[in-house]
Amino acid sequence: MRKGDVLGHEFCGVVDQVGPGVKGIKVGKRYVASFQIACGDCFFCKQKLSSQCEMTNSNTLQKGMYGGRTGGIFGYSHLTGGFAGGQAEWVRVPYGDVNLLEIPDDVPDEKALYLSDVLATSCHAVKDTAVYPNDVVAIWGAGPIGQMAGVFAVGEGASKIIFIDTEPRLSFVKSRWPSEHKDKLEMVDFKKLSFGVTNKETVVSKLKELCGNRGPDCAIECAAGEYAKGWMHWLEMSLGAETDTSEILNEMIEGVRNYGRAGVTGVYVGYTNHFNIGSLMQRGIRLIGNGQAPVLKYWEDLLKMIQKGDLDPTQMLSHRVRLEDLDKVYHKFDHKEDSMQKVFCETKWSFPRAPGTPELTRY
Repeated sequence: MRKGDVLGHEFCGVVDQVGPGVKGIKVGKRYVASFQIACGDCFFCKQKLSSQCEMTNSNTLQKGMYGGRTGGIFGYSHLTGGFAGGQAEWVRVPYGDVNLLEIPDDVPDEKALYLSDVLATSCHAVKDTAVYPNDVVAIWGAGPIGQMAGVFAVGEGASKIIFIDTEPRLSFVKSRWPSEHKDKLEMVDFKKLSFGVTNKETVVSKLKELCGNRGPDCAIECAAGEYAKGWMHWLEMSLGAETDTSEILNEMIEGVRNYGRAGVTGVYVGYTNHFNIGSLMQRGIRLIGNGQAPVLKYWEDLLKMIQKGDLDPTQMLSHRVRLEDLDKVYHKFDHKEDSMQKVFCETKWSFPRAPGTPELTRY
């Protein structure tokens, strides 16, 4: 990040001006923007793999680190193009014909907004990792992405969803979980378990216990790699010896059954140490990098699900705040205050609050 950068990669709004090259977008209409910026015409965009657009991110460091570049992303970092984001009164959207989806009148902002990222990301995590009927699915991270990944996994026919996280997130997800699928829900509080190789119960041993001593069929990581559990990774990250911890990755690989699948959706920036490649190879584990989800591949179908009432994104919504209060909101979120899950930020241009969604909180 640099001073003056504008954050925010999930946004929707009303079009005020249209550039001369844009043909299908109308002034005065409501649209939601894809969090990644796609050109619509390159090798990957033609396959709806919009997150891997070859034309919208000129960052050379990313190409050097990864062997290739991903597409540009709004309000993220200069590693993904340095584009100004949506936590503002006004946003410029490049390639508007490609990166905007019109919001129907019967869909409120609070439901349409999350077509920009979280819904496509959680759906992609399930589709790309491959959840099959009757699978037991373990999900690391019960935040918005993990919560909705669980919902989509049930939609694919999963027989059980096991969330690995701690309070208050576990209780939040449990309170919002669809009542018709309560019998498929299992919670594992990692803070009540031991960590590492001990004689006490660990996340891995708990998963084996819950799944016939074999482990779940499928593991989906929705937590990210910047939070070290043990002192060794904390020290190595502090010294710059690694950028990400492999602790959750190892729990997934060791926890799933032989020939199980492990999908990585949480953000990992660079390199990690102490990765259990032996378990991966010997037990035939499929490790899948889900990547930044290609929003354009999913958002039209997800919008139809919302319109039909088959998908309710507001089940993850915990707060509604003002743009003017975002500095305080970031502080509270960083310090795990107020049990924040998904936050809706309103500006002076926002439409009236949808019934049944959180009222405005002022800080």
